[in-house]
Amino acid sequence: MASPSVFAEVPQAQPVLVFKLTADFREDPDPRKVNLGAGAFRTEECQPWVLPVVRKVEQKIANDTSLNHEYLPILGLPEFRSCASRLAHGDDSPAFKEKRVGGMQCLGGTDIRAYRYWDAEKRGLDLQGFLNDLENAPEFSIFVLHACAHNPTGTNPTPEQWKQIASVMKHRFLFPFFDSAYQGFASGNLERDAWAIRYFVSEGFELFCAQSFSKNFGLYNERIGNLTMVGKEPESVLRLFKEWTGNVKIMADRILTMRSELRARLEALKTPRTWNHITEQIGMFSFTRLNPKQVAYLVNEKHIYLLPSGRINMCGLTTKNLDYVATSIHEAVTKIQ
Repeated sequence: MASPSVFAEVPQAQPVLVFKLTADFREDPDPRKVNLGAGAFRTEECQPWVLPVVRKVEQKIANDTSLNHEYLPILGLPEFRSCASRLAHGDDSPAFKEKRVGGMQCLGGTDIRAYRYWDAEKRGLDLQGFLNDLENAPEFSIFVLHACAHNPTGTNPTPEQWKQIASVMKHRFLFPFFDSAYQGFASGNLERDAWAIRYFVSEGFELFCAQSFSKNFGLYNERIGNLTMVGKEPESVLRLFKEWTGNVKIMADRILTMRSELRARLEALKTPRTWNHITEQIGMFSFTRLNPKQVAYLVNEKHIYLLPSGRINMCGLTTKNLDYVATSIHEAVTKIQ
């Protein structure tokens, strides 16, 4: 008899929820269907948008016969590491001038353990809970902090709150690990979205900053990322950049418009609860505060796909489906408790 497969006892993994939602959406024949689950930018026509600057660079790469697919250095492409690190820290960063910044090309993304951050009742930042967890963490603990457009809540500390966070982290000897996946995409301004990172550097912190370019370059498939390290001691393209910043602002402006339009429609319908958090949050995602039963109603009855947490991707909204989505949310909130 043939020996059993070594894989025979490997259990089937549960499907990743956000991908299952997308699969269910694709199979749904209902013409009203709306996908608010997947975290990817979509145009007004609900289509993926390949940035014009990316198309241009792809053509340049295709026509460049000097590119030979040889191995890169162990730390990745030097020009990419340098440009990506400067994007996060700024051209005038003292850490750059003092050669205290090092970069490493890598996959985008980070793993986390939980600390208090989201106040579900107030639909905003639980600053005191956050500060208390910082105070009570063991010295030299590493804290992953979203530089801007916090995922999934869309809620970020203000500059003054960041200063409080930095103060506690400094006297508790905590190590900041910034996750920067939306620079420029959140507000449309590269400098504003990197403010927290640069403030921590100015305060003398050593830190890591993981950058992902899936969102702000629309390079979802490539999973391109960069890890920069800022230390205490020294260690041993402009035209395209301007075009890219314009592309990023187009995406940011569309999301900001969808936020204001959704809030306006919900308020016009006199939907129970307050909806100011829709415009106060920033970035691609919004916590709607819909409960799992209301989410199930939207998925099953209205063919609007979103995560059980109530998180929606604002890019799934368009001028064509805004009224339908707002009316459906209104029905869910008023009918289902």
